Amino acid sequence: MRARTRTASRKAVVLAAVVSLGGALLAGCADDSGGGSDDTSGGGSGRTTISMGLFGTQGFKEAGLYAEYEKLHPDIKITENVTERNENYYPALVNHLTTNSGLQDVQAVEVGNIAEVVQTQASKLEDLSKLSGVNKSSWLAWKWQQAMTKDGQTIGLGTDIGPMAICYRKDLFQQAGLPTDRDAVGKLWAGDWSKLVTAGEQYKKKAPAGTYFMDSPGGLLSAILSGLKEKFYDSSGNVVYKSNPAVKAGFDLAAKAAQEGLVGSETQFQPSWNQTIANNKFATMACPPWMLGYLKAQSKPDAVGKWDVAAAPQAGNWGGTFLTVPKSGKHVKEAEQLVAWLTAPAQQAKLFSVQGSFPSAPAAYDLPQVKDAKNAMTADSPIGTIFADAAKAIPLQPIGPKDQIIGAGLGDNGVILVTKGTSPEEAWKTATKTIDNNLEK
Repeated sequence: MRARTRTASRKAVVLAAVVSLGGALLAGCADDSGGGSDDTSGGGSGRTTISMGLFGTQGFKEAGLYAEYEKLHPDIKITENVTERNENYYPALVNHLTTNSGLQDVQAVEVGNIAEVVQTQASKLEDLSKLSGVNKSSWLAWKWQQAMTKDGQTIGLGTDIGPMAICYRKDLFQQAGLPTDRDAVGKLWAGDWSKLVTAGEQYKKKAPAGTYFMDSPGGLLSAILSGLKEKFYDSSGNVVYKSNPAVKAGFDLAAKAAQEGLVGSETQFQPSWNQTIANNKFATMACPPWMLGYLKAQSKPDAVGKWDVAAAPQAGNWGGTFLTVPKSGKHVKEAEQLVAWLTAPAQQAKLFSVQGSFPSAPAAYDLPQVKDAKNAMTADSPIGTIFADAAKAIPLQPIGPKDQIIGAGLGDNGVILVTKGTSPEEAWKTATKTIDNNLEK
């Protein structure tokens, strides 16, 4: 979901891509190249205009939610100001919050930035936990926790999440002598990411010529780290990525896969990586819901139906967004009511059915738009059920203000080097040196 600086190249990639979720768009949680905005002039005589500050394709307009809300509230008009790339959107948002000026009535915040906003800008944002009809039990506990301050205020309501699964090519698995049934495939690596690498070793023995088991070492590393109970920061907010044995173990496992030639050598979301999708160069990829849209956008038509989705070795989250309401907005009360409505289970389910943004509200999982969701790219696999099961098992993971910098450093300036011949030890040293230099800036 993005072509941006490597500090955010994993968790927020915009998908302006058509996917077969009922023939609709499947969009992700952040950005792409380019930019644009909707008209934010007045809402007409007697109408209150609520302005939405967003990054990428959030999908509210595309899913018809604005139109539905305006029909329910004839005195309200909703407009969007969209910055396609979160790397451009977020610094501007921080500047506006710091100066307490130039803010929209509603401002979106990507999951990789929410910790920094909570820690440094909470005083500029409304406590949404006090809204009528808003109950934290309506959200996954870990999602609600991510936007909550130490004193119990909730400055953002969650929209989508990115529960982890593994997408795989059934035809390539069959040619390599591996099972193709999604349940049997999931059992190959159930409970342990190292089993996924073992499956890759089995694949390599009979791999179709010119193919890798997995798309990239960075993608594998992101997936492994997404499910840790503690990753780059501890619960007290201390940076622990270098001393956390689970992070180093994940890095070493991805490096092993790179050394053994099980993964491709391209950096995700770059043109060269996109080409490997188009040319059917790999058999698996870490696959949160939004990745299905990216997969569709980059694939050739003959790939439709050849993919399937299996459970990941362990549950994890990759992506997501929150909606916040600045205290200095022109229409705070109206904006709060809109945010509460947009993030309610029924609206989250509608958003998923059109945009593929997977709900953070568990009540949405039993609604037909989610429960019965199918995807032509993955042979009509029951993606709603698969991702719902994954979402329910995601652990609460502390997020720090510089999570994106650390994650990108380990992937794009670290484990990727192993595919070029660098030893895992040197790759780790290079990554940590780059990260520490960036953290000091």
